Amino acid sequence: MSAAKSLKMENFASRYLSVVAATVLFFIAFIFGSMSYRGFFDLQTFLNLFIDKSFLLVSAMGMTLVILSGGIDLSVGSVVAFTTMIISSMTEMAKLPPFLAIVTALAAGAFLGFFMGCVIACWNVPPFIATLAGMFFARGACYLISIQSISIRNKTLYDLALWKLRFGGWFISFNVIIGIVVAVAIIYISLHTKFGRNIYAIGGNEQSAVLLGIPVKRTKIIIYTVNGFCSAVAGVVFSLYMLSGYGLHCQGMEMDTIAAVVIGGTLLSGGVGYVYGSIFGVLTLGIIQSLIMFNGQINSWWTKITVGILLLAFIGLQRLVVTVGNKKR
Repeated sequence: MSAAKSLKMENFASRYLSVVAATVLFFIAFIFGSMSYRGFFDLQTFLNLFIDKSFLLVSAMGMTLVILSGGIDLSVGSVVAFTTMIISSMTEMAKLPPFLAIVTALAAGAFLGFFMGCVIACWNVPPFIATLAGMFFARGACYLISIQSISIRNKTLYDLALWKLRFGGWFISFNVIIGIVVAVAIIYISLHTKFGRNIYAIGGNEQSAVLLGIPVKRTKIIIYTVNGFCSAVAGVVFSLYMLSGYGLHCQGMEMDTIAAVVIGGTLLSGGVGYVYGSIFGVLTLGIIQSLIMFNGQINSWWTKITVGILLLAFIGLQRLVVTVGNKKR
């Protein structure tokens, strides 16, 4: 085998193997469910994965950019909860227009992401610490608004939550459309813009990116701002999904988001991965939950156990690919 061909195979393994593995795993799980349970092999069952996980899909899109850059964000679940509290309190307690509430929530999420990005990029604070502080801030801010759950009864938001796009005997909700739009936008940004290329460069080797003249600090700030905005959009989606705001919403969601991104093939150390892999990561989490629900006799906590096993397996696969690649070099 020629050296050039060997190098191509090595690059394919390092960049695509985990993504292919996530895709194959999803289809194997779907086929297994279709063979085991009546009604599982139905288009609506597949569409329900998007309906139920649309908020996680949006959150995973922003988190993918963060992890591709070599960072992490622990604040996403708290920002989602904070967003639900802003929307519910402004529409139900203050009786303000829904559009104003949503814009305010999106601005709050983006600003928090911007602030954390500044702390990380300008003060060299580790992302784990900066976003941990952001997590506590956003969760605490929820309880400053209210310690109780606030139901959303606003007619506009209620109608949006119940709206369905029907085709034949199947349907998707408004939340799915938001999730698809965000996913397409982030895929385009990551693959077809200078900003996206800069993210890969920083995640691959930050010092080399600096030497190449890439604006590392500015790029990091934008990454966390975009992720904060995506978290706020996920909060809007979750508000429509639950029709309530509550400070206890989405506890531990940041772990689910990170798990979806890693299972989707993005390397935790950064620089390797694709946004569309995270989509299959989210769908894989959803189909595990669906399999357990269709079974009806397995404890729901097995969802978390299975996700943990898959997460370890994919981290091990990524480690193996990196190790083999380093040995060949």
